[in-house]
Amino acid sequence: MEDCTFPLAATNLLEAAVSTVSAPPERPAVLTRPIRGNEINQPRPTFPSCTSIPTVTTIHPSPAADLVHRDTLQSMKRSIVRAASRAGEGHVPSALSILDILSVPYGKVMQHHAFAGQSPADRDRFVLSKGHGSLALYAVLAELSYFPAAELDRFCAYDGLLGGHPDSNKVPGVEASTGSLGHGLPMALGMALAYRIQQSQHRIFCLIGDGEANEGSIWEAALLGAHHQLSQLCCIVDFNHSTDRAMSLGSLTDKWRAFGWYATEVDGHDHSALEQALRTTVVNQPMAVIAHTTKGKGVACMEGNPAWHHRAPNAAELEKILEELQ
Repeated sequence: MEDCTFPLAATNLLEAAVSTVSAPPERPAVLTRPIRGNEINQPRPTFPSCTSIPTVTTIHPSPAADLVHRDTLQSMKRSIVRAASRAGEGHVPSALSILDILSVPYGKVMQHHAFAGQSPADRDRFVLSKGHGSLALYAVLAELSYFPAAELDRFCAYDGLLGGHPDSNKVPGVEASTGSLGHGLPMALGMALAYRIQQSQHRIFCLIGDGEANEGSIWEAALLGAHHQLSQLCCIVDFNHSTDRAMSLGSLTDKWRAFGWYATEVDGHDHSALEQALRTTVVNQPMAVIAHTTKGKGVACMEGNPAWHHRAPNAAELEKILEELQ
C-alpha cells in the first residue's frame, strides 16, 4: 500500500495557507458605517421619503463645447449616421435616442477631463450601460476632443479605435467596457463605493435602457445602492418604449422608488429639464432619472420604427437623412 501521508513540505504549505485566510484583514478605517440588516439586533435600513425636498448641488463642468446647441447636436447626429453607413452596421436609433441625455451631463453638469494626468478620483464618471448606443457616446467624446473626430470615419473598421460597443481599454474617455446588458449599473455602483472609500465627492452617472431594466442584475444593483445610501450615484433610464412589444414595464418611477431610490421623470430631449434633474442630489439616497425619449429622434423614417434597430442606411437613404439633419 502506498503511503498517503502528506510530505512535510506540503503540510507546511497547507498550514501556512490556512493561517493566511483564518484572520481576515480589518475593514479600512473610512468604512465606519455598520452593514445594517445583516447583524443581530440591528434595525432594517430605512430610506428618506421619496417626496422629500432634494438637496440641489451646483456643479461646474469642465470647459467644453456647447454640446446642447442645435448646430452641434445636428452635426453629431450627421456624424452618427455617416459612421453607421460607412461601416454597414450600428444601432443608429438607439444612439439618437440618447444623444440629448449624453450631451447635457457632459456639457452642463459633469466635471470631467479630456487630458491625462488627473487623479482617478478627481472627476465625475459616466457609464454607458446600454453599450449598443455607443455611436452617441463617441460623437460626444469626439466633440470634446477626447480623440480626433476622424476616428468616427473608421467606426467598426478592423484597425479602427471605435468598436460597436465601448472599450475602456482602447477608447479615451470611456469609463467601462459595456454592451452585455445589465452590467453597467453594477460597475457604476462599484465606482460609487470606491469614491466613498476615497472620500471623493464626485459623482457617477449611469445610463441604462428600458429593455435593459428586464435584467435582474439591474435590480440587484438597485437594492445594493439603496442599502449603502449612495447619493453620489445617478441612474438615467432611456425610456424609449422599445421593449413595449415584448413586455410592458408600467411605471418605472414607482419601481425605482419601491427599491429605495429617489426617482423623477423628465422629457429626455428637454435639455433644461435634464440639467435640473441631473444637478440634483438627495442626502443618503441614490437617484433615478426616468427620461422619456423617442427612439431614432430627429430622423423621421427611424422614429419609433423597430425595423431600423440595427440597420445602417444605404447611400440613397443616407443622402436623404443628411438633408433632414441640416
